[in-house]
Amino acid sequence: MLSELAAVYAGNPGLFAGSVFVIGLVVGSFLNVVIYRVPRMLERDWRAQAEDLLREESAAAPRPEPPAAATFNLWTPRSACPACRTPIKAWHNVPVLGWLMLRGRCAACGARISVRYPVVELATGWASAMVAAHFGFGIPAACALLVTWLLIALTGIDIDHQLLPDGITLPLLWTGLAAAALWGSGPTGIPVGPHAAILGAVAGYLSLWLVYQAHHLLTGKEGMGYGDFKLFAALGAWLGWRMLPLVIVLAAAAGAVLGIAMIVFRGRDRAAPIPFGPYLAVAGWLAMLYGPEMLGDYLRVSGLGH
Repeated sequence: MLSELAAVYAGNPGLFAGSVFVIGLVVGSFLNVVIYRVPRMLERDWRAQAEDLLREESAAAPRPEPPAAATFNLWTPRSACPACRTPIKAWHNVPVLGWLMLRGRCAACGARISVRYPVVELATGWASAMVAAHFGFGIPAACALLVTWLLIALTGIDIDHQLLPDGITLPLLWTGLAAAALWGSGPTGIPVGPHAAILGAVAGYLSLWLVYQAHHLLTGKEGMGYGDFKLFAALGAWLGWRMLPLVIVLAAAAGAVLGIAMIVFRGRDRAAPIPFGPYLAVAGWLAMLYGPEMLGDYLRVSGLGH
């Protein structure tokens, strides 16, 4: 059965891309949950650890044990309206269509539901279809889809909280190295060979770490967070060290353009921090799909390819 399905998808790229688009919509709905809940799960863990530490330090005046917190993870409790806490019915959770049927409002209280939910779903579906159309049916497409989905989750969390959780960046890094060991072969593409992946992970982390240290030494300020180092290392593990200069150039250019635009048109404070993770994620995704062509075009234009 699986071999027959694989043969159908391998022989029908359009059908494969369309099927992956639908899967991407469903995954996008789950990514909305990840983007919303993971930072709050981390905050709960940090608070619990801080309270445990305070109780240990105040042994002279022991405090009563707090009541057990309600279970809160990616699966429990059910999704509910943020305003009235009414659980969302299953048919209202259908990606994009549910939001359209409700006209962007809660069925129980009429409170507005952010348009970001269908935007994330559509973006995930579109990006997934692009990956499927580019790579075709096979292991590279499966790997690229995993990278795409994790990058979307990291982008949403970093925009909201300026946070790149270890629970996502580190699995992205280790799965990149594992994929390189299991299926990697060449210096480019996805996954790359083990040699390129290991060098990419090391170079990705150390390069931004050195920039951070230099910036901190010169200004006394932190220019970026350690999550950026780990994300760049993960991209190096998946794409190989050769793609890292392209990724950082694309990310820096996008960050500079958007940062200047926000200062000019929205009056944003120049000293206000801007998360770098989304730019790294978008640049890494573009390099994953079009990096070899971009580098080839650059070498031809510059004359270095001759």
